[in-house]
Amino acid sequence: MSDWEVDFYSRPLLDPDGRKRWELLVCDTPAVGTPPEKGFRFCKDCPADQVNSLWLGAALAQALDAAAGGHGRPQRLRCWRQAMVSMVQRASEPLGLAVVPSRRCYALIDWLQERQRTVYPQQDGYLAGPRAAPVPTAPAPAKPLPDAARGDAWEWASLPLTSLREAGGWPADFSGLIPVPARIASGASGATIPGVRLFAGDRALAVAGWVAGLEPLKFTVSDNCLLLEAGLDQRWLLGRLDPGEAKAAAATFAESCQSTAGLQFLSVQNTSQTRHFAGFWLLRDQVLP
Repeated sequence: MSDWEVDFYSRPLLDPDGRKRWELLVCDTPAVGTPPEKGFRFCKDCPADQVNSLWLGAALAQALDAAAGGHGRPQRLRCWRQAMVSMVQRASEPLGLAVVPSRRCYALIDWLQERQRTVYPQQDGYLAGPRAAPVPTAPAPAKPLPDAARGDAWEWASLPLTSLREAGGWPADFSGLIPVPARIASGASGATIPGVRLFAGDRALAVAGWVAGLEPLKFTVSDNCLLLEAGLDQRWLLGRLDPGEAKAAAATFAESCQSTAGLQFLSVQNTSQTRHFAGFWLLRDQVLP
């Protein structure tokens, strides 16, 4: 049983009546080692005059029926567009599906970007040319991690990209693994993945549980601070950096975006000598469509 990732939104397509076409995309969160295109995918167009929770609920019910043939029922749905969370929740409640507002929709966003390159331009009514950029919103202010999620210490770390092939077998109480994107899975043999190790002593398991609930997305550096972005728009302060360290960390994360599709990792352990992970997550710095 896996999670589903959901996007219900307008696309760069005009119907004959001149209104934007809406589309529902659903995919499962693929297991490590499973190409996303081999997992469950469901796509359904929605006329602009039927964009509501009733239409969406009926379409999600169709997706559940389609998945019953071999993929099973999801544990929960992740929705990454803040403007659509309420509608997705209203549509999902009668179906008994829990909705998690989260940007950890890496597989769906990759799929949507692929469709923007290869599918929509081939369809009638495609809106070619540059489109107006979304109005930028100020990022949420960074907050200190809750005491329950705060470790005793942390350190920078890195992992060889090739080591992620065995990550599914690593001992971890909480695990948030994602497949390595296909475009880098077979290349960049000497590449490394930047990350952070968080140490919490006897509280490591409890801290890992809290971090899992935050829906960790990616690390960023802002104003000489190391931040963990999570959920829909949360930004959590992990530590303050001196200017040189902040500049080096920002450069490392930027290089990861170029060489390893923005992959990062976060681990929670008792101590630096512990081989067992209380929690281990792969993260991605991914451009949202």
